[in-house]
Amino acid sequence: MSHPTEVARYIHFHGAPTKGKILMVASSPAVSAQTGWPIGFWAAELTHPLHVFQEAGYVVELASTEGDSLMMDGYSNPTDASGYSAHDVISLGYMQQPWFNAMLANTRKLTEVNPDDYVAIFLVGGQGPMYTFRNNADLEQLFAHFFEAGKPSAAVCHSTTLLLGARKLNGELIVDGKTWTGFANAEEEFADSAVGMKLQPYRIEDEARQLPNTVFKVAAPFSSYAIADGNLITGQQQNSGADAARLVVEMLNQ
Repeated sequence: MSHPTEVARYIHFHGAPTKGKILMVASSPAVSAQTGWPIGFWAAELTHPLHVFQEAGYVVELASTEGDSLMMDGYSNPTDASGYSAHDVISLGYMQQPWFNAMLANTRKLTEVNPDDYVAIFLVGGQGPMYTFRNNADLEQLFAHFFEAGKPSAAVCHSTTLLLGARKLNGELIVDGKTWTGFANAEEEFADSAVGMKLQPYRIEDEARQLPNTVFKVAAPFSSYAIADGNLITGQQQNSGADAARLVVEMLNQ
């Protein structure tokens, strides 16, 4: 977890009082069955929302599917040799902060958190969630706890895979009657073409469009697109994290 003194110092520097704690949940390291690559979370989908939350005066705590240390997806690391995310100065800036690196190295397991301690939940995307979030009963229950309590409940990019199966206490899907978004087929096709292989074991858009009584919408590939439907907030991909976080803050400020 992040050092509370360091986080408090950051917020005080920006002149905003602490308004409460937001729980962010990321994937623990995994290995893709499709590519054989080590996978984890997408850097910008953690850092950009984190920046929005901290600027707004919220303390962020980070949990993961298995606890302990996390790993960025290689292409999302702004220092990666590929240069794919070299433009991501927000992630690069956080990576220079000792407290941020300590937070990544010491996450709590999601089953160890008390949802009543937090005002909102935000699921971080990346390649890992396609394996570690899908059909994860513990995470489904945690997310449903926030959702049914009326708290802002957000997911971006591939973390929206959780919503393909997450249900309320009455057995209905959380997305039942909702309009939401997530990683689009057109974006999957771009990524597959860029690396010359199929990256994901399934596509969220394909799966979502098979669900009854829900509307899955996407915008232009890799454009910033986030939707709030009630207290369910979703973002399409890595460029949507900050806008999804702003929707969370707007809801909390109401």
